[in-house]
Amino acid sequence: MDRRTTVPQPSFAEALLTWLKVGLLSFGGPAGQIAMMHRIVVDEKKWVSEPQFLHALNFCMLLPGPEAQQLATYVGWLLHRAKGGIAAGLLFILPGLAIILALSTVYVLWREIPLVHGLFFGLQAAVLAIVIEAVQRIAKRALRARFLLLLSMAAFIGIYLLQLPFPLIVLGAALAGWLVGRLRPAWMGGSRAEDDAALLPSVAPSWRRNVVVLVVFGLLWFGPILWLHVMFGGEHVLSRISVFFSEMAVVTFGGAYAVLAYVGQQAVDVYGWLEPGEMLHGLGLAETTPGPLILVLTFVGYLAGFKASGIEPGILGGLAGGVLATWVTFAPCFLWIFLGAPYLERLRGVAALNHALAAITAAVVGVILNLAIWFALHSLFRQMGQLSLGPFTWDIPVWSSLDPAMALLAALSMLALLRIRIGMLWVLAGAGAAGVALKLFA
Repeated sequence: MDRRTTVPQPSFAEALLTWLKVGLLSFGGPAGQIAMMHRIVVDEKKWVSEPQFLHALNFCMLLPGPEAQQLATYVGWLLHRAKGGIAAGLLFILPGLAIILALSTVYVLWREIPLVHGLFFGLQAAVLAIVIEAVQRIAKRALRARFLLLLSMAAFIGIYLLQLPFPLIVLGAALAGWLVGRLRPAWMGGSRAEDDAALLPSVAPSWRRNVVVLVVFGLLWFGPILWLHVMFGGEHVLSRISVFFSEMAVVTFGGAYAVLAYVGQQAVDVYGWLEPGEMLHGLGLAETTPGPLILVLTFVGYLAGFKASGIEPGILGGLAGGVLATWVTFAPCFLWIFLGAPYLERLRGVAALNHALAAITAAVVGVILNLAIWFALHSLFRQMGQLSLGPFTWDIPVWSSLDPAMALLAALSMLALLRIRIGMLWVLAGAGAAGVALKLFA
């Protein structure tokens, strides 16, 4: 008897209800969402095996874009192929998308009211603690050997000090993992044994299938971009949103936090769509809503469309910008999974691939640390200067511009999360309430 047939296969209706539950309860950013999916589909329902889940996770960390949403799409594909992947990926996004669009409207209309301003001030402080906790949690999972720790440090130096492009860091990490895995496999910290007893049937890759996937999802991705350029021209803000977030979907490797670092710097410094504080406010909104953390890009697109689209009233421009940013961000995610998953499932037992994926995950930790520093500087200090040395330029804080209230709230939030172990939503609620009190009564 084929042991693979022992895996319980849920009905599509049962899977739909489960993915809706995941979409509604997926708070806590990528780390919390991945942990929740693991508990539901591996521990409780036993729909996929532990090795299969971890292998898929490492693959999604390698891809550009949000790893948690792509992981949901991957698992949905494992269970019910294309319709399962589409259902899981969409239901992971839609509840949070509806909420973030509503909250973005509240933000642009009433944020100057002291109550609303104080709320976002407090959320901004709590977000710093959440990002730092994410560094810690992901590091514990990924850096299980000294070599991986050194690789993570090298990635941080490369992206923060040397300002190397992330794709180059990814390629370097993959090559290092492959070489070390071949020459000194013990340096990789060992590998988890594969469990073929829990494997689901795979799909044979084929050129015909690849062409169909490329055509269908290529049209879904590029169709709106071409239409906007024909209708409004390439300089219209909606056209620029479609191109920018499409480029982001291709070049921003390393998961949600790496995407945020790239988008934050580009949207603030290059396009001028929003201020650094507004980026952190959007991250706070995304942290308090279900769905991928990367839905902060919906907020960025909303503000860009609201301010500059020329569509009246501004809310319509904001909604257009937010939905467009979301569409071109997530459409490629389905393309990556549906193209790559069949090949990855065939290569699950290849040690060299596993070593390369583990090395990339280690490098991502260094990238997330870079994000934490960038957010901390732009949140704690009201003014930033620049330090130049040869071809490099780094942001440095103007120390006299330190915001003591922000620093205190951020420190208390870190204490609550990292030492007292209070839940993330409680920390966000407490920091938001404290921010309101500061703005109303200070």
